[in-house]
Amino acid sequence: MQNIVIKVGSNVLTNTFGELDIPILKSLCTQIATLKQNGHNVILISSGAVASGRSLATLPEKTDDVSRRQVLAAIGQVKLISLYADIFQELGLLCAQVLVTKEDFRDRGHYLNMKNCIEALLKNNIVPVINENDVVSVTELMFTDNDELAGLVSSMLGVDQLIILSNVDGIFTGNPNHADSKLIESVEYSNNSLEQYISKEKSQFGRGGMLTKSNIAQKVAGLGIHVHIANGKKDCILIKLIAGEKLGTHFVPKKNASNIKRWVANAESSAKTAIIIDDGAKKALLSDKPVSLLPVGIKFIEGAFLKGDVIKIKDLKGNLLGIGRTQFSSDKLEEYKSQSKQKELIHYDYLFLY
Repeated sequence: MQNIVIKVGSNVLTNTFGELDIPILKSLCTQIATLKQNGHNVILISSGAVASGRSLATLPEKTDDVSRRQVLAAIGQVKLISLYADIFQELGLLCAQVLVTKEDFRDRGHYLNMKNCIEALLKNNIVPVINENDVVSVTELMFTDNDELAGLVSSMLGVDQLIILSNVDGIFTGNPNHADSKLIESVEYSNNSLEQYISKEKSQFGRGGMLTKSNIAQKVAGLGIHVHIANGKKDCILIKLIAGEKLGTHFVPKKNASNIKRWVANAESSAKTAIIIDDGAKKALLSDKPVSLLPVGIKFIEGAFLKGDVIKIKDLKGNLLGIGRTQFSSDKLEEYKSQSKQKELIHYDYLFLY
């Protein structure tokens, strides 16, 4: 049995007119039902609320972008989850709606409550259908797109596989529409050279693009999870991927990370402060040995922080090395620096390095 997160983008769920593609929706639900019959747990991250709302209402042209998105998402989410509920019911399954915001991943309590809820749904054979709560998520509170949300959910639950479904076959060595471009079938975790191949254009109906998908896939693979980017409009794509067929682009995972390290990794977007460490501390952190970060290795602080805050760790050149949860505040830092036996600012268990 595997735990699988499936993310379906707006461009998979919509047709050329921007309306929901019901046959595709039914096909994906049928494949999910088959996976569950084979003993797998499936979590569905579904875009499509705004696209669904677009088919239900026409707003005045003077409506600002934020209000337009909120209104379309509010009415569209009702239609979208109703369709999922009806289709899954025909397949003998229950589904549940789970709407989340970025804040739910920043707060440890919210994070655990959300994790427990999803796990309870899975134990009761219910398909969680997760989407961003677009009604309350605006500007800085928004995920980059549902690819980011899928990555966060995958690492939170420590799943076996994340499948990101797009309207292209995967990552290519050039423009997918060019005959000389080749599909990149496999990406090792340490490979950082994909950006040169990927177009920075975003999809027609979604907020993200292939570069976003690639970056998130790399990060999730770094947490020990297999990631696939594949074409959601291909017949039986989910069944074939889980059966081991080489379709799309597969990101090969690194070794598993602990639950607390996964939470720290998920909290990156909430890190408002950064510390700059010297070369000696950098060398120690990047060695093969598990080490914690001591005050003596810290050169500068970019803003104040409190005990328990998640902060970024940079080297002297400004390169981001990782993130971690602090064991004391920035006010205490100078005090501990002067002590012969120093208390760790960030313990290894609460440290996530890139």
